[in-house]
Amino acid sequence: MRAPRLGFCCKWVAPDGDPASQKAMNQTDTTIAALARRDPLERMARLLEIVRHNLEALERQLRWLAARPEGERLMRIVSSLLPAYNHATAAWVYREPDMRRLVEDGLGRAGAIAKAAGIRLGMHPSQFCVLATARPEVLANSVRELEYHGDVMRGLGLAGGWHPLGAHVNVHGGARAAGVEGFRAALPRLSEDVRGLLTVENDEVSFGLDDLLPLADDLPVVLDLHHHWVRTKGERIDPDDPRIARIGDSWRGVRPLAHVSQPAESVLAGHDPDLPPDFAALVAGGTRPRDLRLHSVRMWNRPLNAWTLGHLAWADLEVEAKGKNLAVADLVAGAGPPVGGRRAGEDPTRRSIG
Repeated sequence: MRAPRLGFCCKWVAPDGDPASQKAMNQTDTTIAALARRDPLERMARLLEIVRHNLEALERQLRWLAARPEGERLMRIVSSLLPAYNHATAAWVYREPDMRRLVEDGLGRAGAIAKAAGIRLGMHPSQFCVLATARPEVLANSVRELEYHGDVMRGLGLAGGWHPLGAHVNVHGGARAAGVEGFRAALPRLSEDVRGLLTVENDEVSFGLDDLLPLADDLPVVLDLHHHWVRTKGERIDPDDPRIARIGDSWRGVRPLAHVSQPAESVLAGHDPDLPPDFAALVAGGTRPRDLRLHSVRMWNRPLNAWTLGHLAWADLEVEAKGKNLAVADLVAGAGPPVGGRRAGEDPTRRSIG
């Protein structure tokens, strides 16, 4: 089993806030409406331009990670890497020879960098991609979206078998009414490659950790520590909790993955960064529970950082704080960013964070 890893999600943030380096290092996107306004040739040219930039940005992100210490080589790839891949307005472009060659070459180079450096990669479709649903059209769209993510992973050389090199495509449970049996019933709709990449994550509303554990025989469970804290109204699950062992077993020999963040600085303005937030006390003091669901910009709370790092004993940690790689640096340091006259946890480059 590999050494523990920390990583960020989708977007790289320039430590000095430089917009040019941030643009070069990150993917861009477009809308279906913007594409539809173009004639077919212009549409193809525009998508070729975007996809070329996105694949080059992915390669730059991976080269940056490859130069980091081994324990920081983990990243979630943005889902919009190949915009409009499944939409009728533009899906045909991805079948054109020039685009096929661009995508195959770009993903191939990126995958080679990731494999050579031991970078763990994953993807996370939007919250609208759900398998537990009573609506056939939602399920059909979700299956198409998951197969797109499978195509990206296949292009990277990370499909085939059970979560190769820790690769994963993560989803939330879906609709509460459909239940875990609805989720399980949808699995046969997926290709074998996608079944071998799929993971499921607990959330704050529909499926908590205890709700999802029955699926542990079907696919790996991703524990989101922040969601769990909100869902349970304040439980901070410890690494030696018996449920952690069940999660580990669901990965079948692959090192598990967990998601981490903290309550948003804007919600807890003035909170002492050396005192862990107390859910019950905050709610009793007037904080709305739904506001505690918001993710922080940085990993600003020092006791929470120490507790979070304890989970490296069993899982790699994907940091979902909005500060991206800057928030990872907080955990690497083992403490939140220095206050330095600012509100605790506030980051001076926050305006550059999307």
